[in-house]
Amino acid sequence: MPLEILRKTSSLCPECLKVLPANVFEEQGKVWIEKECKQHGYFKEIYWSDAEMYKRARRFDRVGRGLQNPNVKGKVKCPESCGLCPLHKTNSTLTNIVLTNRCDLNCWYCFFFAQKAGYVYEPTIEQIKGMLEKVREERPVPGNAVQLTGGEPTLREDLVEIIHACKELGFDHVQLNTDGIRICNDPALAQRVRAAGVNTLYLSFDGVTAKANPKNHWEIPGVLENCRKADLGIVLVPTVINTVNDHEIGDMMRFGFNNLDVVRGINFQPVSLVGRMPQREREKVRITIPDVIHGIEEQTNGEVTVDDFYPVPTVVPIAEFIEHLRKKPQYEMSAHFACGMATYIFKDGNKMVPITRFLDVDGFVEFLNERTEELKKGKSRYIVGAKSLFKLNSFIDRERMPSGINLGKILFDVFLKHDYRSLGVFHHKSLFVGMMHFMDLYNYDVQRVQRCAIHYATPDHERPIVPFCAFNVIPEWYRDKIQKKFAVPIKEWEQRNGRKLTDDLYRRGLNNMKRESLEREMLEAQAR
Repeated sequence: MPLEILRKTSSLCPECLKVLPANVFEEQGKVWIEKECKQHGYFKEIYWSDAEMYKRARRFDRVGRGLQNPNVKGKVKCPESCGLCPLHKTNSTLTNIVLTNRCDLNCWYCFFFAQKAGYVYEPTIEQIKGMLEKVREERPVPGNAVQLTGGEPTLREDLVEIIHACKELGFDHVQLNTDGIRICNDPALAQRVRAAGVNTLYLSFDGVTAKANPKNHWEIPGVLENCRKADLGIVLVPTVINTVNDHEIGDMMRFGFNNLDVVRGINFQPVSLVGRMPQREREKVRITIPDVIHGIEEQTNGEVTVDDFYPVPTVVPIAEFIEHLRKKPQYEMSAHFACGMATYIFKDGNKMVPITRFLDVDGFVEFLNERTEELKKGKSRYIVGAKSLFKLNSFIDRERMPSGINLGKILFDVFLKHDYRSLGVFHHKSLFVGMMHFMDLYNYDVQRVQRCAIHYATPDHERPIVPFCAFNVIPEWYRDKIQKKFAVPIKEWEQRNGRKLTDDLYRRGLNNMKRESLEREMLEAQAR
């Protein structure tokens, strides 16, 4: 079959980082990206493994309005002028604050680690407050969701103080990105961070067996138990690597589903192959969003299918409708359609019921687009609102809706009463299943960077907010360059603190009997 050019974009040479023209094209039912550097040759990389799924996702694409007050002014060039610059189209939906590059683990696929970097990056509380303030200054919509990350953020002794600062500066959602080891071994820590204002624990979780998840397999049951006691919700975050843990995708789904009382979601992340890697090695471990979704369908025996997933910008029409109804700017989750896919799973006995089984998503989105156009043309908000209320339930199949869920009421409260607490009920009764594929130098797509919704705040006044796939994929321009500027050498840090950096490393003290007991408990929970 001859190749079909789906769109043109720009990319980077994996060797010299030169910005190159690139094609995203279909060939033999798959989507690829190609580019050529005069010095380093031709590069072709898998982009999405299912062209039909790509085309379906593309139908929901929506480009955001960008920022009214970008931080970078004047002539800019993407991705060399982060950030955020006038070319950027999406507000900070979730902003990462790196609290430290120290960690108690040393995972081979990690983006960064102090021992490898040769320095310790650990911003002061004053610098952190400055970063948070910069995110809150974004217009037309100030950032209101922050993720405290690392390294391992629980190594910070002033973590609770940092969380308090997030809440004081107006962040509604505070997420803690962690391997969970300290949460497991210190039950009071979960209580303290929850009381301080953490909404969600973003928990590394690479599989249900020790072989797939050696980093924290034995600690997972303890993390879940301590979070239950603290009423602290968890999102499981598997880094999915082909031939390593992709065979456990379905089991990870079931594990989250069977712990729905504390697990709010599972966010699969196809591995980003940072650094330089030969093609043969990339092909062995490379996995794309469609691969994960097909794995879910196969490994759940069709309870959750390919058609249950929608791209991130599917929710933009909801925000646009509310914005024009209320005449107040709303968050636009206008990330590129190729960045991620998601669905919601509800419980009906022991059966997984995707939201698409009882909600006509396509019809609902089309309906909202039509109502928004009416509002844009000046039609009365009251008439459009009443018309919308009357029509909402027509997209919901009440007979197939799981018991205990009243989706019509939730939508009514969100759209017309503006009661967003209703979404809390929705999230507590469902399992969010998503995936976000962060890029690397081989599949780099500048159009995706310009639409990135997940950002990093930094203490660098010249580069205060940087998109994720610029910050981590081009570390010599952003992450490493910025952090080194505000870091101290390891020896200096060790002298100041009177201890070795390696003292942070976790040395599992469980005896074999204890390990076997925890593993059995975990597998039993999965099977229930």
